[in-house]
Amino acid sequence: MNRFTQFTAAAASLLLATAVQAQAPAPKFDAKGIARTETVRSAFDAEREAIQVRVDFKPGASFPLHSHPGAEIAYVLSGSIEYVLEGKTVRLQAGESLFIPAGARHSATNVGAEVCSELATYVVDKNQPIVILAK
Repeated sequence: MNRFTQFTAAAASLLLATAVQAQAPAPKFDAKGIARTETVRSAFDAEREAIQVRVDFKPGASFPLHSHPGAEIAYVLSGSIEYVLEGKTVRLQAGESLFIPAGARHSATNVGAEVCSELATYVVDKNQPIVILAK
């Protein structure tokens, strides 16, 4: 099984695990209008862990330019999110997803009038911060 197949299988398993969870509690927004709720964290292999986070954005809220020490798949649960990934703009609606390679600099903004949500699935190096803000 190659790494992409492993990553895809892990992402599907994590997504399924989240889908069958009981109703999630209301998000707790920070001062910038972002709420991050970790739903799953598990060893992936000896060097990496799989983590899934629900990210909610108030209207107009933006998560600044950052990267991750591993790959991310962002799946839009509701609303419309505009990503800037390595300088290219990508707008996604509910039901669409985006693969973000390890180390790729990106940001995300809610471009809709309602709260929007994404499910971010990461396979990242262990013992590293999940989010590395750009300087």
